[in-house]
Amino acid sequence: MKKQNLLFMRTGVQTILLLLLSVLAFAQSHVITGKVTDAKDNSPLPGVTVQVKGTATGTQTQPDGTYSITVPGADAHLVFSFVGYDPQDITASGNVQDVKLGTAVKALQDVVVIGYGVQKKSDATGAVSSIKSAVLNERPATNIEQELAGKVAGVNVSTNSGRPGGNTNVHIRGYNTINASNSPLYVVDGVIGAGPITYLNPNDIESMDVLKDASATAIYGARGANGVIIVTTKRGRSGAAQVAYDAYLSAGVMAKKLDVLDSKQFMQVEQNSYANAPKYDSTGFANGNYTDPRVKAKDRNLFDESGNPLYNTDWQKEATQTAFSHAHNLSVTGGNQDNTYGLFLNYSNENGIVRESYLKRYAARFVFDSQVKKYLKVGGSISFSNVDENRVDGAVGGLNATRMMIETLPIIPVTYADGHYGSNNDYPDMEGGENPVNILKNRKDLFKTQSTIGNVYANLNILPGLELRSSVGFNVNNIDENFYSSRTLRQLSADDQGEAWVRQERNNYWQFENYLTYNKRFNKYHSITALAGLSWQQYDNFYSRAGGKGFNDDFYQYYNLSVAANPETPESNIYKWAMNSYFGRVNYSYKDRYLFTVTGRIDGSSKFGANEKYAFFPSAAFAWRVSEEDFLKNNTTISNLKFRASAGLTGNSEIGVYQSLASLGSETAVLGGKRAPGVGIDRLGNPNLKWEKTAQYDAGIELGLWKNRVNLEVDGYYKKTSDMLLDAPVPSSTGYETIYKNIGSMENRGVEVTLNTVNIETGKFSWNTAFNIAINKNKVLTLGSANDDIFPGPYFLSNTNILRVGQPVGSFYGLRRLGTYGSDEAVEAAAHNLHPGDVKRSDTREIIGKGVPDGFGTFQNTFHYGRWDLSVELAYAYGADILNLSRHSGEDRTGQANSYATVLNGWTPDHQHTMIAQNRPSKAGYTTTIDSHMVEPADYIRGKNLLLAYSFGEETLRRLHLTRLRVYASAQNFFVSTKYSGYDPEVTTYGDAFAQGIEFFSYPKPRTYTLGMNVTF
Repeated sequence: MKKQNLLFMRTGVQTILLLLLSVLAFAQSHVITGKVTDAKDNSPLPGVTVQVKGTATGTQTQPDGTYSITVPGADAHLVFSFVGYDPQDITASGNVQDVKLGTAVKALQDVVVIGYGVQKKSDATGAVSSIKSAVLNERPATNIEQELAGKVAGVNVSTNSGRPGGNTNVHIRGYNTINASNSPLYVVDGVIGAGPITYLNPNDIESMDVLKDASATAIYGARGANGVIIVTTKRGRSGAAQVAYDAYLSAGVMAKKLDVLDSKQFMQVEQNSYANAPKYDSTGFANGNYTDPRVKAKDRNLFDESGNPLYNTDWQKEATQTAFSHAHNLSVTGGNQDNTYGLFLNYSNENGIVRESYLKRYAARFVFDSQVKKYLKVGGSISFSNVDENRVDGAVGGLNATRMMIETLPIIPVTYADGHYGSNNDYPDMEGGENPVNILKNRKDLFKTQSTIGNVYANLNILPGLELRSSVGFNVNNIDENFYSSRTLRQLSADDQGEAWVRQERNNYWQFENYLTYNKRFNKYHSITALAGLSWQQYDNFYSRAGGKGFNDDFYQYYNLSVAANPETPESNIYKWAMNSYFGRVNYSYKDRYLFTVTGRIDGSSKFGANEKYAFFPSAAFAWRVSEEDFLKNNTTISNLKFRASAGLTGNSEIGVYQSLASLGSETAVLGGKRAPGVGIDRLGNPNLKWEKTAQYDAGIELGLWKNRVNLEVDGYYKKTSDMLLDAPVPSSTGYETIYKNIGSMENRGVEVTLNTVNIETGKFSWNTAFNIAINKNKVLTLGSANDDIFPGPYFLSNTNILRVGQPVGSFYGLRRLGTYGSDEAVEAAAHNLHPGDVKRSDTREIIGKGVPDGFGTFQNTFHYGRWDLSVELAYAYGADILNLSRHSGEDRTGQANSYATVLNGWTPDHQHTMIAQNRPSKAGYTTTIDSHMVEPADYIRGKNLLLAYSFGEETLRRLHLTRLRVYASAQNFFVSTKYSGYDPEVTTYGDAFAQGIEFFSYPKPRTYTLGMNVTF
C-alpha cells in the first residue's frame, strides 16, 4: 500500500513538472504573422517558404504574400526562401515581421545548364553563355531564334525575311563544313536534336544556354561541332496555384519602300528606249519590230486622250498592309513541397505586311515533377503545337508576288472598272507577269506543322552523392504543304491551266538515356562531380507528294487532284538512321580555385561506313579562379578574375543517310516498242566514310571589377574541321564520276568580347549597359587532292558562289563591272559585239564579295526609375556584302517590266560616266550577268528594340486582386542605318548553305510597334 502511494506521488510530481515546463514553453513560443513582397516593386510573393531555422516547422506564403507561423521562442530564426530571390534570415522577435526579398540577379546569371547537368558559371571551365526568359522576352516574337539574336557573343542569328515567323539562320563561331549541316545542335528539356526550334512558344522558355567551345560541347560528341543550344522550358512551382496571363498586340508597317519608276518616269524610259532601238537593233527596227510608245498610249483603258497615263499605281503599297498581330499566353502553376505541376497555353496570330501572309500557332504544354519517395523523383513534360501559315514568297526566281511588287507597271491598275485584274500583259511588248495583288489572292502555299515533343524521367538516389537518371524522350513532327496556283496567273500557272500539289512529311525521333552522377567533397579542399552514361537515338522520315496540272476551273484547288488533266508522277520516300553512344565527364576542383574538366564520348552512327561506325570525341579544360587566391581575395578593385583554357574534338554527323552505301537507281528503256523499267547501281559505296571532325582550342578570361559592377569576358578560339565530306572524282573506267569521301578541311579563328556594366545604381535609379562583339575569320584549307574550286548553289545566270582554297566560304563569284563603254571606245566595244552605252566588264571571273560578316554584336542600355523601365537595344554587323540579284531584272532589263529608278541614271551621250547601260527595249539586246555592280555593302546599325515598361505598385494590385501587373510598349526595327539599297541588309532569299547575303526580291522586314501586359493573380 505504501509502495502504491509512493508511486502515485512520484507520478504526480512528474506530471506537475511536465505541465510547468509546457506552460513555460508555451509562454515563450508565439505566433508571427507578416507579408513577403518583392523588394523592387513591392508586389506580393506567393509560395515563399518560411521555415524555423534548424527545425522541420515551416509554411508558405498565401497568394497575397501573407504568412502565419508559430516559433518556439524569441531567439528563434526564420528563413525566407524563394526561387530566383536571395534568401533572408531574420530573428523571430515581435509578432509582425514583414520581409522584402531581393531578386537574386547574380545567382540567376551564375547558373548555367550544361550537357546532362547544371553548374555555377564561376565553376565552368568552358565557354558557356546563359540567357534567361526575362531577357529573351524583351522582344516579343513567334520565333524563339529571333529573341536569341544578339544576346550571346559569337552566335550569329540572321533573320533573313520579314515574313511571319521569319526565316532564320543560326551559326555559332562561323561555318564548319561544306556538305554537312552548319546549324547548332538543339537540346530541348533533354531531348537531343530537337531543332529547328521555331515551333516552340517563346513564352514557355525559362532559359537558353549556348555551349560554344569543345569543353562544353564534347559531351554531345559527334553532333557538337557547330555548338549546342540547350533550351530549358518553364516548370511548375510549389505553393498555391498561380495564374499568369501575358498578351500583346502589335502593328507592323513597311520600314522602307524601294524607289521604282512611277508612271511618268516609266513612259519617259519607254520613249528613250524606243529612240535608242535603232542603235542596238537596226534591222529589227527597220522591220517594224518596235512600237512607238505614243501609239501604245492610244489605249483608252490606260491613257487619256492626251496620251497621259490614267493610273499611277504604287504596287508596294497595294501589295502590303499594316499587319496587326496578337498573342496570348496563359499558365497555371502550383503544387507543394513534393509535387509540382504546370500547364501552359498559347495562341499566336501573326499577320505579315505582305497581304495574305500569316502564321497562326496553337500550343499547349504540361509538366509535372513528383518526389514520390525520399530516394526517387519522377517527372516529365509534353508539348504540342499546331502552326498554320501561308508563305507568299515562294517560287524564287519566278514572277512571284515579292518580285512583281517591283516589276508590275505603274500604268496598270489593280483592277479595271469591270473588276478584272490588271496585268503587264495589258501593255504591249512587256513580260506578261500578273500584278502582285492578283497573285496573292489566287496563289496559296499553305503549311501546317504539328509538333509534339516530350520526355519522362526518373531520378534514383542510390547512395549519398550518387544518382541515377533514366529518361525517355521523343519528338514527332508532321508537315503538310498544300499548294494551288490559279489558271489565270500568266507566266506562273496559266500555261498549265492551274497547278496543285499536296506534300506530307513525317519525322519521328526517340531517345533513351541512362547516366550516373556522383558528387563528393573530400575534406575541405577537394570536390568532384563525375558523370557516366549511355544513349540510344533513332530517327525516321517518310515523305510523299502528289500533284497535277490542267484544271477546268479553280473550284477544287488542291482538294481533288483526280480532276487534273495532267497528273504528275507521285513520289514517296522513307529513310532512317540510328546512334548508340557512351559518354562521361569528370569535374574536379581544388580549393575552389583550380578547376579541371575531362570529357569523352564514343558515338556510333548508321550513317557512316562499315569500317568507321564509331568514333571517340575527347576534350579537356582548366580554369584558375585567381580572385580566390589569398593575395587577391579581399581586393577592393578586382572582385572576380578567372582564366580558362580548353581543347577538344567534336564531330558532325548531320549528313544525308546511306551516303556510305552503294545505292540503286531506276531507269527505263524502250525494248520491242515497250517501255521497260530497270534497276542498277546509281552511286558507289564507301565503307571508309567517316565523321567530319572539328578540333577546337579556346582561351578565355573573366574579369569583374568593383564588386562586379563591371564584368568583362573575352574568348579567343581556333577551330579546324578536317575529313570534310566531298564528292571526289574517280577513274572513268569505273563507269562513275565521283565517290563521297573525306578529303576537305577549313578553319575559323575568332575573338568574342562581352562587357556588362552597372553605370549608376541608386535607390530609385539605375543604368546598366551590355555590349558584345564577335569577330570571326573563315578560310577553306583543302578541297581534295587537286584543290579544285567548288561551286555550291544557288545558280542564277551563272555560278553565284565559290569555294576556293585560301578564301572564306560564302564568297561571291562573277565579273568585275568597269563602267560603260564611252563614245571614244566604239572600236573596243565592237570587239565584244557591243556599242557605246553598253556595260563594260572584265574578261575573267573573280571573287567579288562575301556574305559572311567579319564582326557583329549588340549594344544595349537599360534604365530603371521607380516602377519605370526603359531599354534601348542596337545591333550591328560589318564586313559582309550582299549580292543583289534583283538588279538583273530590276535594272538591266529596261523595256520589259518596271524598273528601279536607278535606270534614270542610264548612259546617254551627255552622261557617259555611269555604271548603268543606256535605256533600250529588252529585245533590242542587253547584257546581264553576275558582276560587281550587284555587290553592295551589308554593314548596318539597327535599332533592334526600344522598350518602355511600367510595373504597378502594391496598392493598385490589392484593389485589382492581382500579384503582378506590368504594361509595356515597344518598337522593333525602329531604324536601320545602312548603305544597302534594298529593303534590309540582313537577308537571303535562298536556302543553300552558303547563300547568306544573296537576294532576289526578298520579303520586306516590318517596323513593329507593340503594346503588351503581364498579369499574375
